[in-house]
Formats: sequence, structure tokens, C-alpha cells
Amino acid sequence: MNIPIPVLGDKTMIGLGNVFCILSGLLLGPVYGGAAAGIGSFIFDLIGGWASSAPFTLVFKFMMAFVCGIIAYGGDKTAKNVKRLIVAAVCGSLTYCVLYLGKSYIEAALLGNAAEAVKTILIVKGSASLTNAVIADVVAIPLFIAIRKALDRNHIHGKIHN
Repeated sequence: MNIPIPVLGDKTMIGLGNVFCILSGLLLGPVYGGAAAGIGSFIFDLIGGWASSAPFTLVFKFMMAFVCGIIAYGGDKTAKNVKRLIVAAVCGSLTYCVLYLGKSYIEAALLGNAAEAVKTILIVKGSASLTNAVIADVVAIPLFIAIRKALDRNHIHGKIHN
């Protein structure tokens, strides 16, 4: 589910993809979660009309889940500290925002856009990216806690993250 947003000849979107990237980092840890987020988002881009950005998406979404997983499991191998989960999710989401907006700035500048156009592009993309970040963090953390409880009941959770 997503809402595409045209931006001066480019596009961005508000959607639920980042929820699953953050959830991947929380559930699977940094490496496996990063791989799941990066590869899944890469495939989405390839089949969803965003093929030109797919390689960047692979790296950026990997980094989002990787940072989230490193923080979530860094000092608490059980990932049960809610404050740490919040910090992990927010840092993962902000990592993606910085990478995405950095790429967007470089692209807009290299294409020779006027300063005002670059500013408009970054404002629109930044607003969409931050909206996605808030949605991802607000949805992924409680979802992770619910899923983790089910996995713990079945003695599975400790076996799936790295």
C-alpha cells in the first residue's frame, strides 16, 4: 500500500514499506534483517516502476534495518528493552532519511536544477520520508512486541536473529 507523490518530474511515496524494514531489523537482527529489508525493497522497486533507484534502495533499506538491528540487540541480546527498541527504530528510520535525502540532493544538483527547485524537491521528499519514518516506528514497535511474544511462547525468537 502506498500513495505516490509526483515531485517536479520525479516521484516519492508515502507507504508501509518502511514498517517491514524496521520490523525486519527488530525481528532478525542487523545482518539478516538488513538483507531481508534491502532485498525485499529492491524487488519492490524492480517490479513497481522504480527500477532506476533499486540499487540505492537495496543499500539504503539494508542500512535502515542494519542500524535498527545493531541498536536493538547491541546491549540487550533479548531486544526486550522498550526504550532501546524505540531508539533503534528511530535511528534506523533516520539513517534511511539521511541516505535518501542525500541521494535526492545529489541527483537534483547534478541534473542542474535551480536552487529553488532543489529546495522544493527536498522539502517534498523530506516530508514524505519523515512521514514514512513516523508510521514505520509507530507501527513496527508494537507489532514486533506482539510477534516476539508469540515467538517466545513457541521458543523460536532466540533462534531467528543473528
